[in-house]
Formats: sequence, C-alpha cells, structure tokens
Amino acid sequence: MRWPRADYHRPVTPPPAATGLPAVPLTVAAVQAEPVPADVAGNADTAGRLVRRAAERGARVAVLPELFLPAYHPPTLAADPAGTDVAADPDGRIDDPRLDALRAAARDAGSVVVIGAAVRRADGRRTISSLVVDRAGAIRVGYDKQHLWSGEQELFDAGDRGATLLVDDWRFGLGICYDGCFPEHGRAAAADGAHGYLCPSGYLTGSEHRRDLYYAARALDNTMYVVFANAVGGADPWRFNGGAAVYDPEGRPLARGAGVGERVLVAALDPGALAATRAAHSMLLDRLPDQGLARSAVSA
Repeated sequence: MRWPRADYHRPVTPPPAATGLPAVPLTVAAVQAEPVPADVAGNADTAGRLVRRAAERGARVAVLPELFLPAYHPPTLAADPAGTDVAADPDGRIDDPRLDALRAAARDAGSVVVIGAAVRRADGRRTISSLVVDRAGAIRVGYDKQHLWSGEQELFDAGDRGATLLVDDWRFGLGICYDGCFPEHGRAAAADGAHGYLCPSGYLTGSEHRRDLYYAARALDNTMYVVFANAVGGADPWRFNGGAAVYDPEGRPLARGAGVGERVLVAALDPGALAATRAAHSMLLDRLPDQGLARSAVSA
C-alpha cells in the first residue's frame, strides 16, 4: 500500500483499527557494510553473503544501506549512470543478471531483503530507491526517496509517494536516509498503520549525533520499531560512519553497530512490547486532528 505525498502536509489520523497488531514476533537485521563504487555485481554478491549471515541468526527481514548496489559515491554515480543504475520496467520489476546472487540468497534463506539502488525508471526518471527482494527471489522497486539531500538533487528525481511493505502480518513504512529527518514522513507511515519503519541510509563521518538522534526519535514519536541500516568505510569526503541499529518503540536501541567494520545487527520485534508501548504512550491516538493549523498571536 502507498500513501500519497500530500499526507505529509495535512493532519493525519490515528492508525486504522483494522490493521491491528501482529500476532507473532519477527526477527530483523540491520546491516552495515562497505560497498565498492560502480561494482553492482560484486556488491550484490556481498549483500547475498550478508543476507545469508542474517538468516543464520534467524532474521526474516534484512535491511541494507542506501545506494548499496552502486555504492553511495556521487562522482561515480554522475560519471557512469549506465553502469551504476538498474532498470525497472513500468511495473517496477527489476530483471538484472548482476543481482542474481542476491536473488538466490533471498530465495535460499526465505528472507525479505530491502536494499538501496539507483534506479532508471521506464519513464526516464532516475531515483534513489529501496528494492524489495521477496522470498521467491523476485525484485521490484519498493520505494523512491522523496527528500533528496544536497547534491542528490542534481543526479536524481524525487519520489512522489510513500510506501508500506507487508511482511507476514507486520506493516513497515519505507524511508531512505534524509526522509527520516522529517517527522512527518514517519508519522505518515504510522498513520497508515505501520508497526515499523525501515530506513536504508548513508551517514557520513561527523554526523554521529544526528544519526543516533533522528531514528530513535522517529521510533518514539510513532511508537514503532525502526530498522536503520548504514554504510561504513570509504574514502574522504565519502567516508561513512556505520552505527546501524534496531530501535524499540520507545527509541531504545535493541542492537547497535560500532562506527567501523562490517556488522549484521539482529533483533526480534515483539508485538507484545509494541502493544504495551502504545498503551502507555498514546501519542498516535491523542494527537489533535487540527494540531498546529489554527494559531493565535499572544502579545507580551
């Protein structure tokens, strides 16, 4: 299910009661790893290895960083769009042999994978996207990044709507990096009934404070789990700081990676904890429908 971009700019309503809560826990993995610029096939191989590693620890969903397949390296993305992009058909399906190792890993592990890519859409747009690899190994575009950061605007087109990924009876809003800096984005996912928020990202060295604040805040704001995957390594000025994490619905890290090195962070999402948090912290129900729209001036 998708939510229109307009939802980010108007009052939201509480999550639909019909969505309810998941019946059983779900184990997820947040991955931090270092891709090689322009090596889509090699990075897909690395992703496949990490997906298998996550599955060995029980993960049924694995989230990898933003633009992991081509690597987040703007000079290379600008110089070689043909080599760094994957092509999507009009329905968003991806059929690229460079990703075969990733398909096989998802299929063999029985895992759902969310991974960052540069996508050439059938209408000619180029987007920063999250690909979703299902348990049968089929790949499609799940979500296009809506909030483009800095020089991304010179290389890519912004997405025009949000997306909710259904895995078993869990609902996950999809965001990418800078999207998570906007409270409205996570709130729109929660308004669509999301139990969690999956955020492939690319945070540079020096941004550790913001990296650790934004996604914990999105979890607490919306009493939902957040899975934050981040790149690591690279050469200045494109050196990334890791810190991948899974946050509980109060914004506490269930698992967090160091600032260096490859990591697969695994945590169980518990519907009981989700229910207890939402009972104790009822912001989604108590938020006023016209909050902040009608204002009065007070003189002092």
